[in-house]
Amino acid sequence: MQDIIKVGETSRVQFKQELGNQNKIAAEMIAFSNSNGGMLIFGVLDKTGEIAGLSYEELQKTNNELATIANELVKPLIYITTEAVIVDTPDGKKNILIAHIEEGISKPYKDLNGTIWLKQGADKRKVTDNAEILRLFQSGGKFYADKSVMPGTTEKDINASLVSEYVKKIRGDLNDSDIPLNKQLFENLGIIKNEQLTLAGLLCFGKNPQKYEPVFCVKAVSFFGNSIGGTEYRDSADITGTLQDMFAESIAFFNRNLRHVQAGQNFNSTGILEISKIALEELVQNALLHRDYTINSSVRLMVFDNRIEIVSPGRLPNSLSVEKIKMGNAVTRNSLLASYCSKLMNYRGFGSGITRAISNQPNTELINDVEGEQFIVRIPRAS
Repeated sequence: MQDIIKVGETSRVQFKQELGNQNKIAAEMIAFSNSNGGMLIFGVLDKTGEIAGLSYEELQKTNNELATIANELVKPLIYITTEAVIVDTPDGKKNILIAHIEEGISKPYKDLNGTIWLKQGADKRKVTDNAEILRLFQSGGKFYADKSVMPGTTEKDINASLVSEYVKKIRGDLNDSDIPLNKQLFENLGIIKNEQLTLAGLLCFGKNPQKYEPVFCVKAVSFFGNSIGGTEYRDSADITGTLQDMFAESIAFFNRNLRHVQAGQNFNSTGILEISKIALEELVQNALLHRDYTINSSVRLMVFDNRIEIVSPGRLPNSLSVEKIKMGNAVTRNSLLASYCSKLMNYRGFGSGITRAISNQPNTELINDVEGEQFIVRIPRAS
Protein backbone atom coordinates (compact mmCIF):
# COMPACT_ATOMS: atom_id res chain seq x y z
CA MET A 1 0.00 0.00 0.00
CA GLN A 2 2.86 2.40 0.77
CA ASP A 3 4.18 1.85 -2.77
CA ILE A 4 0.78 2.90 -4.18
CA ILE A 5 0.74 6.01 -2.00
CA LYS A 6 4.31 6.94 -3.00
CA VAL A 7 3.34 7.00 -6.68
CA GLY A 8 0.63 9.59 -6.01
CA GLU A 9 -2.90 10.05 -7.29
CA THR A 10 -3.88 8.43 -10.57
CA SER A 11 -7.07 7.72 -12.50
CA ARG A 12 -7.66 4.79 -10.13
CA VAL A 13 -6.32 6.17 -6.83
CA GLN A 14 -7.56 9.24 -4.97
CA PHE A 15 -6.31 10.57 -1.61
CA LYS A 16 -8.42 12.27 1.07
CA GLN A 17 -7.12 13.53 4.40
CA GLU A 18 -10.63 13.15 5.83
CA LEU A 19 -14.17 12.55 4.67
CA GLY A 20 -15.15 16.21 4.28
CA ASN A 21 -18.06 17.20 2.04
CA GLN A 22 -20.27 14.18 1.34
CA ASN A 23 -21.41 15.46 -2.08
CA LYS A 24 -17.79 15.71 -3.22
CA ILE A 25 -17.12 12.16 -2.06
CA ALA A 26 -20.24 11.03 -3.94
CA ALA A 27 -18.86 12.67 -7.10
CA GLU A 28 -15.58 10.74 -6.68
CA MET A 29 -17.49 7.47 -6.28
CA ILE A 30 -19.58 8.24 -9.36
CA ALA A 31 -16.50 9.04 -11.44
CA PHE A 32 -14.89 5.72 -10.49
CA SER A 33 -18.11 3.78 -11.15
CA ASN A 34 -18.57 5.37 -14.59
CA SER A 35 -14.91 4.75 -15.46
CA ASN A 36 -12.71 1.78 -14.57
CA GLY A 37 -13.18 1.67 -10.82
CA GLY A 38 -10.61 2.66 -8.24
CA MET A 39 -9.97 3.38 -4.60
CA LEU A 40 -10.40 6.29 -2.23
CA ILE A 41 -7.72 6.32 0.48
CA PHE A 42 -8.59 8.30 3.61
CA GLY A 43 -5.90 9.55 5.98
CA VAL A 44 -3.54 10.70 3.21
CA LEU A 45 -2.95 14.33 2.16
CA ASP A 46 -3.91 14.71 -1.51
CA LYS A 47 -1.33 17.44 -2.25
CA THR A 48 1.75 15.72 -0.85
CA GLY A 49 0.85 12.06 -0.32
CA GLU A 50 1.85 12.44 3.34
CA ILE A 51 0.21 9.82 5.55
CA ALA A 52 -1.64 11.75 8.26
CA GLY A 53 -3.61 8.77 9.51
CA LEU A 54 -7.02 8.47 11.17
CA SER A 55 -7.97 7.82 14.76
CA TYR A 56 -10.08 4.79 15.65
CA GLU A 57 -13.14 7.04 15.98
CA GLU A 58 -12.43 8.70 12.62
CA LEU A 59 -12.09 5.28 11.00
CA GLN A 60 -15.50 4.17 12.27
CA LYS A 61 -17.22 7.43 11.38
CA THR A 62 -15.73 7.53 7.89
CA ASN A 63 -16.64 3.90 7.24
CA ASN A 64 -20.26 4.45 8.29
CA GLU A 65 -20.68 7.66 6.30
CA LEU A 66 -19.20 6.10 3.16
CA ALA A 67 -21.94 3.45 3.25
CA THR A 68 -24.56 6.19 3.57
CA ILE A 69 -23.10 8.15 0.63
CA ALA A 70 -23.03 5.06 -1.61
CA ASN A 71 -26.64 4.24 -0.74
CA GLU A 72 -28.24 7.67 -0.68
CA LEU A 73 -26.18 10.17 -2.71
CA VAL A 74 -25.43 8.04 -5.80
CA LYS A 75 -28.11 6.97 -8.29
CA PRO A 76 -28.38 4.08 -8.88
CA LEU A 77 -26.77 3.04 -5.62
CA ILE A 78 -23.35 1.42 -5.71
CA TYR A 79 -21.72 -1.21 -3.55
CA ILE A 80 -18.35 -0.49 -2.00
CA THR A 81 -15.95 -2.47 0.15
CA THR A 82 -13.76 -0.89 2.79
CA GLU A 83 -10.67 -2.00 4.68
CA ALA A 84 -8.60 -0.44 7.45
CA VAL A 85 -4.83 -0.74 7.01
CA ILE A 86 -2.03 0.03 9.43
CA VAL A 87 1.04 1.55 7.73
CA ASP A 88 4.49 2.34 9.05
CA THR A 89 5.58 5.98 8.87
CA PRO A 90 8.57 7.90 10.27
CA ASP A 91 6.19 9.05 13.02
CA GLY A 92 5.07 5.54 13.89
CA LYS A 93 2.18 3.31 12.83
CA LYS A 94 -0.90 5.06 11.43
CA ASN A 95 -4.36 3.96 10.33
CA ILE A 96 -5.78 4.60 6.88
CA LEU A 97 -9.11 3.57 5.38
CA ILE A 98 -9.44 2.32 1.80
CA ALA A 99 -12.77 2.37 -0.05
CA HIS A 100 -12.78 0.11 -3.13
CA ILE A 101 -15.22 1.16 -5.87
CA GLU A 102 -15.71 -1.26 -8.78
CA GLU A 103 -16.53 -0.24 -12.34
CA GLY A 104 -20.32 -0.14 -12.43
CA ILE A 105 -22.62 -2.31 -14.51
CA SER A 106 -25.58 0.12 -14.41
CA LYS A 107 -24.01 3.18 -16.04
CA PRO A 108 -24.44 6.08 -16.10
CA TYR A 109 -24.24 6.82 -12.38
CA LYS A 110 -25.33 10.30 -11.27
CA ASP A 111 -25.46 12.46 -8.18
CA LEU A 112 -28.71 13.77 -6.72
CA ASN A 113 -28.59 16.74 -9.11
CA GLY A 114 -28.42 14.42 -12.12
CA THR A 115 -24.77 15.24 -12.82
CA ILE A 116 -22.67 12.51 -14.42
CA TRP A 117 -19.00 12.37 -13.48
CA LEU A 118 -16.06 10.60 -15.19
CA LYS A 119 -12.40 10.26 -14.28
CA GLN A 120 -10.02 12.52 -16.21
CA GLY A 121 -6.54 11.40 -15.23
CA ALA A 122 -6.20 11.89 -11.49
CA ASP A 123 -9.10 14.35 -11.51
CA LYS A 124 -12.75 14.07 -12.51
CA ARG A 125 -15.02 15.98 -14.89
CA LYS A 126 -18.68 16.48 -15.67
CA VAL A 127 -20.09 14.70 -18.71
CA THR A 128 -22.20 16.91 -20.99
CA ASP A 129 -21.53 15.55 -24.49
CA ASN A 130 -24.53 13.58 -25.78
CA ALA A 131 -22.41 10.97 -27.58
CA GLU A 132 -20.41 10.33 -24.42
CA ILE A 133 -23.60 9.95 -22.39
CA LEU A 134 -24.93 7.49 -24.98
CA ARG A 135 -21.74 5.43 -24.60
CA LEU A 136 -22.34 5.23 -20.87
CA PHE A 137 -25.94 4.11 -21.43
CA GLN A 138 -24.60 1.59 -23.94
CA SER A 139 -22.05 0.17 -21.51
CA GLY A 140 -24.82 -0.09 -18.92
CA GLY A 141 -27.01 -2.11 -21.29
CA LYS A 142 -29.64 0.63 -21.62
CA PHE A 143 -28.88 1.65 -25.22
CA TYR A 144 -27.91 -0.32 -28.31
CA ALA A 145 -26.49 1.75 -31.15
CA ASP A 146 -27.15 -0.92 -33.78
CA LYS A 147 -30.88 -0.85 -32.96
CA SER A 148 -31.17 2.94 -33.24
CA VAL A 149 -32.90 4.38 -36.31
CA MET A 150 -31.04 6.23 -39.03
CA PRO A 151 -32.63 9.61 -39.85
CA GLY A 152 -33.60 10.12 -43.48
CA THR A 153 -33.65 6.44 -44.39
CA THR A 154 -36.75 4.75 -45.82
CA GLU A 155 -37.83 1.34 -47.00
CA LYS A 156 -36.51 2.29 -50.46
CA ASP A 157 -32.95 2.09 -49.10
CA ILE A 158 -33.27 -1.67 -48.52
CA ASN A 159 -31.64 -4.10 -50.92
CA ALA A 160 -34.45 -6.65 -51.12
CA SER A 161 -32.23 -9.36 -52.59
CA LEU A 162 -30.00 -9.28 -49.50
CA VAL A 163 -33.05 -9.68 -47.27
CA SER A 164 -34.26 -12.57 -49.41
CA GLU A 165 -30.86 -14.25 -49.14
CA TYR A 166 -30.91 -13.82 -45.35
CA VAL A 167 -34.42 -15.23 -44.95
CA LYS A 168 -33.54 -18.28 -47.07
CA LYS A 169 -30.56 -18.96 -44.79
CA ILE A 170 -32.90 -18.85 -41.80
CA ARG A 171 -35.57 -20.93 -43.54
CA GLY A 172 -33.85 -23.22 -45.99
CA ASP A 173 -37.18 -24.51 -47.33
CA LEU A 174 -38.23 -21.18 -48.91
CA ASN A 175 -37.92 -19.97 -52.50
CA ASP A 176 -37.75 -16.31 -53.55
CA SER A 177 -41.44 -16.38 -54.48
CA ASP A 178 -42.33 -17.56 -50.96
CA ILE A 179 -40.72 -14.59 -49.20
CA PRO A 180 -43.06 -11.61 -48.60
CA LEU A 181 -40.64 -8.72 -49.03
CA ASN A 182 -42.82 -6.12 -47.36
CA LYS A 183 -42.75 -3.67 -44.50
CA GLN A 184 -44.08 -6.21 -42.02
CA LEU A 185 -41.21 -8.60 -42.73
CA PHE A 186 -38.64 -5.79 -42.49
CA GLU A 187 -40.08 -4.73 -39.12
CA ASN A 188 -40.16 -8.30 -37.81
CA LEU A 189 -36.50 -8.71 -38.72
CA GLY A 190 -35.53 -5.43 -37.04
CA ILE A 191 -34.41 -3.87 -40.31
CA ILE A 192 -37.00 -1.09 -40.00
CA LYS A 193 -38.32 0.69 -36.94
CA ASN A 194 -40.60 3.73 -36.94
CA GLU A 195 -40.53 3.91 -40.77
CA GLN A 196 -36.71 4.16 -40.83
CA LEU A 197 -33.87 1.69 -41.12
CA THR A 198 -32.03 0.67 -37.99
CA LEU A 199 -28.26 1.04 -38.08
CA ALA A 200 -27.88 -2.75 -38.23
CA GLY A 201 -30.47 -2.92 -41.00
CA LEU A 202 -28.64 -0.24 -42.97
CA LEU A 203 -25.21 -1.82 -42.54
CA CYS A 204 -26.31 -5.32 -43.50
CA PHE A 205 -29.16 -4.75 -45.97
CA GLY A 206 -28.75 -1.18 -47.21
CA LYS A 207 -28.23 -0.31 -50.86
CA ASN A 208 -25.66 2.34 -49.96
CA PRO A 209 -24.94 2.44 -46.20
CA GLN A 210 -22.27 5.15 -46.44
CA LYS A 211 -24.77 7.56 -48.01
CA TYR A 212 -26.12 8.09 -44.50
CA GLU A 213 -23.08 7.19 -42.40
CA PRO A 214 -19.94 7.92 -44.49
CA VAL A 215 -17.61 7.37 -41.53
CA PHE A 216 -18.80 3.80 -40.91
CA CYS A 217 -16.36 2.33 -43.41
CA VAL A 218 -12.89 0.81 -43.37
CA LYS A 219 -9.77 2.92 -44.02
CA ALA A 220 -6.94 0.72 -45.22
CA VAL A 221 -3.35 1.78 -45.91
CA SER A 222 -0.18 -0.18 -46.67
CA PHE A 223 2.77 2.05 -45.68
CA PHE A 224 6.39 2.12 -46.71
CA GLY A 225 8.30 1.85 -43.44
CA ASN A 226 6.96 1.49 -39.91
CA SER A 227 5.45 4.88 -39.06
CA ILE A 228 1.83 5.95 -39.31
CA GLY A 229 3.22 9.39 -40.07
CA GLY A 230 4.73 8.15 -43.29
CA THR A 231 3.80 10.11 -46.42
CA GLU A 232 4.30 7.27 -48.90
CA TYR A 233 2.19 4.19 -49.24
CA ARG A 234 1.99 1.11 -51.42
CA ASP A 235 -1.78 0.78 -51.35
CA SER A 236 -4.69 2.75 -49.94
CA ALA A 237 -8.42 2.09 -49.98
CA ASP A 238 -11.64 3.43 -48.50
CA ILE A 239 -13.67 0.24 -48.20
CA THR A 240 -17.43 0.77 -48.27
CA GLY A 241 -20.67 -1.14 -48.77
CA THR A 242 -22.49 -3.50 -46.45
CA LEU A 243 -20.74 -5.13 -43.52
CA GLN A 244 -20.38 -8.26 -45.65
CA ASP A 245 -18.79 -6.25 -48.47
CA MET A 246 -16.38 -4.49 -46.12
CA PHE A 247 -15.33 -7.80 -44.57
CA ALA A 248 -14.59 -9.39 -47.96
CA GLU A 249 -12.73 -6.32 -49.28
CA SER A 250 -10.70 -6.01 -46.06
CA ILE A 251 -9.48 -9.59 -46.37
CA ALA A 252 -8.70 -8.93 -50.04
CA PHE A 253 -6.66 -5.87 -48.99
CA PHE A 254 -4.54 -7.96 -46.62
CA ASN A 255 -4.26 -10.70 -49.22
CA ARG A 256 -2.68 -8.36 -51.78
CA ASN A 257 -0.48 -6.44 -49.34
CA LEU A 258 1.01 -9.27 -47.28
CA ARG A 259 3.63 -11.71 -48.49
CA HIS A 260 2.79 -15.23 -49.57
CA VAL A 261 5.36 -17.81 -48.49
CA GLN A 262 5.97 -21.19 -50.07
CA ALA A 263 5.98 -23.06 -46.74
CA GLY A 264 6.34 -26.46 -48.37
CA GLN A 265 3.77 -25.77 -51.04
CA ASN A 266 4.11 -26.83 -54.65
CA PHE A 267 6.30 -24.45 -56.72
CA ASN A 268 3.27 -23.48 -58.81
CA SER A 269 1.18 -22.70 -55.74
CA THR A 270 0.43 -19.08 -54.79
CA GLY A 271 1.75 -19.88 -51.31
CA ILE A 272 0.40 -19.31 -47.83
CA LEU A 273 -0.25 -15.84 -46.43
CA GLU A 274 2.50 -14.80 -43.99
CA ILE A 275 -0.16 -14.09 -41.33
CA SER A 276 -2.86 -16.66 -40.68
CA LYS A 277 -5.88 -16.00 -42.87
CA ILE A 278 -8.10 -17.57 -40.18
CA ALA A 279 -6.76 -15.07 -37.63
CA LEU A 280 -7.25 -12.15 -40.02
CA GLU A 281 -10.84 -13.17 -40.73
CA GLU A 282 -11.68 -13.48 -37.04
CA LEU A 283 -10.03 -10.17 -36.16
CA VAL A 284 -11.60 -8.19 -39.01
CA GLN A 285 -15.04 -9.61 -38.14
CA ASN A 286 -14.45 -8.63 -34.53
CA ALA A 287 -13.53 -5.07 -35.55
CA LEU A 288 -16.61 -4.63 -37.75
CA LEU A 289 -19.18 -6.32 -35.49
CA HIS A 290 -18.05 -5.31 -32.03
CA ARG A 291 -16.81 -1.77 -32.61
CA ASP A 292 -18.54 1.10 -30.82
CA TYR A 293 -21.00 2.68 -33.25
CA THR A 294 -21.59 5.69 -31.00
CA ILE A 295 -18.11 6.87 -32.03
CA ASN A 296 -17.96 8.58 -35.42
CA SER A 297 -14.80 6.96 -36.64
CA SER A 298 -13.77 4.29 -39.12
CA VAL A 299 -12.17 0.91 -38.63
CA ARG A 300 -8.53 1.18 -39.70
CA LEU A 301 -6.33 -1.48 -41.29
CA MET A 302 -2.62 -0.66 -41.47
CA VAL A 303 0.17 -2.67 -43.01
CA PHE A 304 3.71 -1.63 -42.06
CA ASP A 305 7.00 -3.26 -42.97
CA ASN A 306 7.32 -4.82 -39.50
CA ARG A 307 3.69 -5.29 -38.41
CA ILE A 308 0.00 -4.97 -39.18
CA GLU A 309 -2.57 -3.18 -37.04
CA ILE A 310 -6.35 -3.44 -36.92
CA VAL A 311 -7.89 -0.55 -34.99
CA SER A 312 -11.58 -0.45 -34.11
CA PRO A 313 -13.35 2.48 -32.40
CA GLY A 314 -14.29 1.91 -28.77
CA ARG A 315 -12.58 0.19 -25.87
CA LEU A 316 -13.79 -3.18 -24.61
CA PRO A 317 -17.34 -2.89 -23.25
CA ASN A 318 -18.37 -3.10 -19.59
CA SER A 319 -15.90 -4.96 -17.37
CA LEU A 320 -14.26 -6.94 -20.18
CA SER A 321 -10.48 -7.03 -20.25
CA VAL A 322 -7.93 -8.41 -22.67
CA GLU A 323 -7.33 -11.31 -20.29
CA LYS A 324 -11.04 -12.14 -20.21
CA ILE A 325 -11.57 -12.13 -23.96
CA LYS A 326 -8.53 -14.37 -24.38
CA MET A 327 -10.42 -16.86 -22.22
CA GLY A 328 -13.50 -16.66 -24.46
CA ASN A 329 -15.56 -14.25 -22.33
CA ALA A 330 -17.76 -11.97 -24.39
CA VAL A 331 -20.21 -9.10 -24.01
CA THR A 332 -22.20 -8.41 -27.18
CA ARG A 333 -22.27 -4.69 -27.82
CA ASN A 334 -24.22 -4.97 -31.09
CA SER A 335 -26.61 -7.89 -30.68
CA LEU A 336 -28.73 -7.19 -33.79
CA LEU A 337 -25.66 -7.01 -36.02
CA ALA A 338 -24.39 -10.23 -34.48
CA SER A 339 -27.66 -12.01 -35.18
CA TYR A 340 -27.62 -10.92 -38.84
CA CYS A 341 -23.98 -11.82 -39.39
CA SER A 342 -24.40 -15.28 -37.92
CA LYS A 343 -26.16 -16.02 -41.23
CA LEU A 344 -24.61 -13.48 -43.60
CA MET A 345 -20.97 -14.14 -42.66
CA ASN A 346 -18.92 -16.99 -41.25
CA TYR A 347 -19.56 -15.67 -37.75
CA ARG A 348 -20.26 -17.97 -34.81
CA GLY A 349 -20.96 -15.50 -32.01
CA PHE A 350 -19.78 -17.73 -29.14
CA GLY A 351 -17.02 -15.43 -27.96
CA SER A 352 -14.48 -17.80 -29.50
CA GLY A 353 -13.20 -15.53 -32.27
CA ILE A 354 -10.30 -14.01 -30.31
CA THR A 355 -9.21 -17.36 -28.90
CA ARG A 356 -9.33 -18.86 -32.40
CA ALA A 357 -7.30 -15.96 -33.80
CA ILE A 358 -4.62 -16.31 -31.11
CA SER A 359 -4.55 -20.08 -31.55
CA ASN A 360 -3.78 -19.62 -35.25
CA GLN A 361 -1.52 -16.56 -34.76
CA PRO A 362 0.05 -16.82 -31.27
CA ASN A 363 2.08 -13.58 -31.54
CA THR A 364 -1.09 -11.47 -31.76
CA GLU A 365 -1.00 -8.51 -29.36
CA LEU A 366 -4.30 -7.09 -28.06
CA ILE A 367 -4.42 -3.55 -26.66
CA ASN A 368 -7.46 -2.09 -24.91
CA ASP A 369 -6.73 1.64 -25.26
CA VAL A 370 -9.05 3.09 -22.62
CA GLU A 371 -7.88 6.69 -22.92
CA GLY A 372 -7.97 6.65 -26.72
CA GLU A 373 -11.33 4.83 -26.81
CA GLN A 374 -10.10 2.23 -29.26
CA PHE A 375 -9.16 -1.44 -29.45
CA ILE A 376 -5.92 -2.28 -31.24
CA VAL A 377 -4.73 -5.60 -32.65
CA ARG A 378 -1.06 -5.72 -33.54
CA ILE A 379 0.69 -8.62 -35.29
CA PRO A 380 4.42 -8.51 -36.12
CA ARG A 381 5.63 -9.45 -39.58
CA ALA A 382 8.74 -11.51 -40.20
CA SER A 383 11.64 -9.40 -41.42
